[in-house]
Amino acid sequence: MKNTLVPGIAATRSLTVDRARTIDFLGEELRVYATPELVRDFEITCRELLLEHCDPGEDSVGTGLSITHSGASLLGMPVELRVEVAEVNGRMVKFTVSARDGVEAISAGEHTRAVVEVEKLRARVRAKAAKAAAGTAGARQ
Repeated sequence: MKNTLVPGIAATRSLTVDRARTIDFLGEELRVYATPELVRDFEITCRELLLEHCDPGEDSVGTGLSITHSGASLLGMPVELRVEVAEVNGRMVKFTVSARDGVEAISAGEHTRAVVEVEKLRARVRAKAAKAAAGTAGARQ
């Protein structure tokens, strides 16, 4: 990770609430920005900011999230997300996040990501998959 990653660095992302980002369980009149999609958009925005400060072979994974989602953004509305590095503690990076649509603030909170070396993570995942497969095989006997 580069030493350019410091508290105060921020990024904004503008998007339009499209159909794929909306809930569908309340009918067509109430197609509003779904909380899981808002979370995804925050994660993507934070990751893209981090990638600018990662070394080759590094990426990041989410490790924590705490947000409010207090406003219903309608299908077709513009939304602006803002993320700011609040703290860098080794490979752990904490962000403050907020979002507003064309009318009001709709979300605020924190998101934490860990900068990882992709090959080391791949090895840990393979090892866990092997343990899981061995445990499943043992459970069948």
